[in-house]
Amino acid sequence: MAARTTATALSAGVLPMILAACQPAPEPSAVPDRAVRYGGVETRLLDDEIVNLTVRMTGPATGDDLIAYTRCAAAQYALIRGYGFARHVRTNVYEEGGVRAADAVYTVSPTLPRGLQTIDAEVTVADCAEQGIPTV
Repeated sequence: MAARTTATALSAGVLPMILAACQPAPEPSAVPDRAVRYGGVETRLLDDEIVNLTVRMTGPATGDDLIAYTRCAAAQYALIRGYGFARHVRTNVYEEGGVRAADAVYTVSPTLPRGLQTIDAEVTVADCAEQGIPTV
């Protein structure tokens, strides 16, 4: 009796899932576009070693995605300026008309700055490239 109950439960629960997994994938046009789109970086030098970065993203971007984008941009900016390091000062994340944005401030320096949120620019830029996150 137990074997029959198990077989019935198996065919009622697992078999439909197996059959569903064998169905062809939907056409690409039928799949909603869920890709995150990077909207560019605006940089503004506030002082010799302080930069303000504004990034924008659309799609299912999260606050963490925006922070990662600013981090990548700050690392590349440090390299462009001839520096090897950056340090996060602050980031504000907000939304404007369906576009998510972050306004961040970083310091850049030739030597490892004091603080907990420091960035090794070369390592970070390489990591961003690996993850497909654009830089400046």
